[in-house]
Amino acid sequence: MSSLMKPSGKPFKLIAPFKPTGDQPGAIERLVKGLEKNEKHQTLLGATGTGKTFTMANIIQQVQRPTLVLAHNKTLAAQLCSEFQGFFPENAVSYFVSYYDYYQPEAYLPTTDTYIEKDASINEEIEKFRHAATFNLLTRKDVLIVASVSCIYGLGNVEDYEALAITITRGQKIQRDQLLRHLTDIQYRRSGTDFKQGMYHALGDTVEIFPPGGDTVIRMELPFDEIETIQEVDSFTGEVLQELQEVMIFPAAHNVTTKEKIDAAVAGIRAELNEREKELLKAGELVKAERIRTRTEYDIEMLQETGYCTGIENYIRYLNNDGVPNASTSTLLDYFPKDFLLIIDESHISIPQVGGMYEGNFSRKKTLVDYGFRLPSSHDNRPLKFSEFEERVGQRIYVSATPGKYEFANTPKENLVEQIIRPTGLLDPVVTVKPTKHQIDDIMEEIKKTLARKERVLITTLTKKMAEDLTKFLVEAGQKVRYLHSDVETLERIEILRQLRTGEIDIIVGINLLREGLDLPEVSFIAILDADKQGFLRSRDALIQTIGRAARNAWGHVTLYADKMSDAMKAAIAETDRRRTIQQAYNKKHGITPATIIKAVHDIAEEGRKLELRRPKYDHTKIPKDEKKRLMDELEKQMEIAAQNLEFEKAADLRDEIELLRRELK
Repeated sequence: MSSLMKPSGKPFKLIAPFKPTGDQPGAIERLVKGLEKNEKHQTLLGATGTGKTFTMANIIQQVQRPTLVLAHNKTLAAQLCSEFQGFFPENAVSYFVSYYDYYQPEAYLPTTDTYIEKDASINEEIEKFRHAATFNLLTRKDVLIVASVSCIYGLGNVEDYEALAITITRGQKIQRDQLLRHLTDIQYRRSGTDFKQGMYHALGDTVEIFPPGGDTVIRMELPFDEIETIQEVDSFTGEVLQELQEVMIFPAAHNVTTKEKIDAAVAGIRAELNEREKELLKAGELVKAERIRTRTEYDIEMLQETGYCTGIENYIRYLNNDGVPNASTSTLLDYFPKDFLLIIDESHISIPQVGGMYEGNFSRKKTLVDYGFRLPSSHDNRPLKFSEFEERVGQRIYVSATPGKYEFANTPKENLVEQIIRPTGLLDPVVTVKPTKHQIDDIMEEIKKTLARKERVLITTLTKKMAEDLTKFLVEAGQKVRYLHSDVETLERIEILRQLRTGEIDIIVGINLLREGLDLPEVSFIAILDADKQGFLRSRDALIQTIGRAARNAWGHVTLYADKMSDAMKAAIAETDRRRTIQQAYNKKHGITPATIIKAVHDIAEEGRKLELRRPKYDHTKIPKDEKKRLMDELEKQMEIAAQNLEFEKAADLRDEIELLRRELK
């Protein structure tokens, strides 16, 4: 999305080839009425495959408010963002997740006297998305952001971020060097050989700025110290996309502040340093006192010279919180207007995740403070406490097939909305329980029946070793099977899922990776081993979620292999039967015959599609031949990043773009 869009009151416009059906119209109407009546807590209990995302999109279109959709991991967030972008192609739909590919937090291990320095690898593509999200929030009204739990972590003061933005207008009088100094002050770097987001380039009277949240560059001509032209140009080809009258350039970093604030912060940091040093000396901790003095003085020097230091977030009390101890930090939530709508997807997981962030962070930071690596004020660099999170959000809708205790405790009974009927008429799968004795023989028989219908099988185990051993047995039995767990590389994981959908393999054996976020309509049989083993992977909610994976196929059925009926099994089977009864009654009343969902395989990563028929991202005719190799290298990096974040479709599209370029070079 271009980072040049002016403030806009454009309404949300839902575009879809279908209309709400089944339970969707009633759910949409009830939830919208609840929002209009200012109900704070509402819950959408939506069975798997009932179109919960489409229901959310309809609600957003009707209420016309900036919306935050909170998901519990990057995979689900990417999937939701892709769907919402399809529903709202004319609106600002953004993706906001942690931008670290690798993150080793700063830590100290007293038992071995080992200090671990912070080490992180930042995903530049995701950093771009984060900047696009905040830019959209400050310049548009039609904003929908899909975020992970990273939205409750510190982001930098929104007032400073907005106040330091530069507005540039055609005809404006400004000296080139003054403009460049201003860009440097808000953390833009002058480009050398490379030119990417967060950089500027100056040659003669031409200045080019690469905003951190977009894929296009701002090019300005300012002869005689006056802005003569402003253009938006393609960052790779240099093609002029549009002429602009005005543009707003936001800072290249969210943690950016003014020199006055830095000077005031340094005074506060020095005062705390002196106090902390006295405490340590009084306690006879000479090494710790020397350590905190040396480290903090170095950080202060860097702040004064460059406006930034490694670990700047540890001084957030003085930079963003005006020196107030224990104050909550600014987060993405502060960039939203007060009337924004919060939708928490898979709330039974997302809410506990939000609630658990603070304590883990505090424990690690306490050790650093106790041993003189950080000042006590560094505790203020933290995620929001759950109570602070609740204070910062207004109306919210919890969405889950299995709402948790928090949702039921806070949602009045009249605000609990069920969405059980599927648009396809599909029923919840039949669930049977069989003993563990001869379970492998029974699974082999079920596999035979399923493959005869040219459908697929999922088998869930409790351990990685069990998954690998069972896979080995099935391979020796002549089956086309792969195992899938967290040790499998991301790109290989994508390929395995693609192979299952295309029929290159018939069976996947896995653990809990087969619960949320996988949409595999070809799967009609699921075997759950050790179903009676109490624990997270075999809880009521986990069983319901796993059973739901077979709800996209008309032949869907699930077998629980167990020697006794656990309470979790009883509850999961009872809830599945309840929903199935409601669905059968609806189908009978309306004369609906259930139909398996037909979904194109390229939604995961179809390798066999014809590349020549795909519209490439770039116009290759405008790219010189000697530049195509450089573009291929850049696209390969982007493909690896997308794959690491489980953005299946994007990785596949980039791979196809690379293949097109490779063919042209040959």
